[in-house]
Amino acid sequence: MKSLSDKWIDRILLILGILVFVVTVYPLYFVVIASFSSPSAVSGGQVWLFPKSVTLEGYRRVFENERIWLGYRNTIFYTIAGTLISLAFTLPAGYALSRKDLVGRNAISLFFVFTMYFSGGLIPTYFIVDSFHLTNTFWVIILPFAVNVYHLIIVRTFFQSTIPDDLLEVSQLDGCSNTRFFVSIVLPLSKAILAVVGLYSAVSLWNQYFTSLVYVRDDSLVPLQLVLREILLQNQTVSGAASVSNVELQKVGEIMKYAVIIVSTVPIMCVYPFLQKYFNKGVMVGAIKG
Repeated sequence: MKSLSDKWIDRILLILGILVFVVTVYPLYFVVIASFSSPSAVSGGQVWLFPKSVTLEGYRRVFENERIWLGYRNTIFYTIAGTLISLAFTLPAGYALSRKDLVGRNAISLFFVFTMYFSGGLIPTYFIVDSFHLTNTFWVIILPFAVNVYHLIIVRTFFQSTIPDDLLEVSQLDGCSNTRFFVSIVLPLSKAILAVVGLYSAVSLWNQYFTSLVYVRDDSLVPLQLVLREILLQNQTVSGAASVSNVELQKVGEIMKYAVIIVSTVPIMCVYPFLQKYFNKGVMVGAIKG
């Protein structure tokens, strides 16, 4: 039986939890309802809990831009191809570093970790990428940054804590090679970490725009995020104009901002529920255990 003080503590914690939930969720909810509200209602501060004068004007203006569809096509390609290539590099490297019989694995791990804290900077990186003739090609989005050291550490830790050494020894007694052991045994047991690293990589590639901003000049190669950025910059230019004739365009630009957020986040949010169970499991199993 709970005492009176315990009941009051539970009520206070419940109230605090509700407040934190509202503060966290309401901005996301507001973006959704604002994207479906009329420009006048949004700019006039009339939108609070429900859409006002429901309209699809913001989405219509966004999708009227032909570059949106080009950006979607490019981003989908970059996300799928980049995620597959990232997994193809990260998983074998993580498995190799998890093997105790790898000569110099500590030095190799230190070499990777060093790059997390120290880098050559943007200009030297640009020169290196350009020397390989990757600038202004779709490969520049995928290849130079395919291996993320943080993902590599997660994969290595997962293999160290999940794949027992005895399993390797038994397979070697049956004549199994290292490559076959990795492909036939390790990968089927690593669905959780596949989902985690795959989701991390996909989200990063879906949201990236700075890489293409620096290395891509061809309009046919720009990703969705860069297209949306240009739309927002155009709206800001219109909003900054002093002419009275631009008032309506300013209002439409406001709801276009919210429509742009929805357009860029909904696709990746639709994928997450299908990977959530693997994601949670992989994060816990791949964590460093004390």
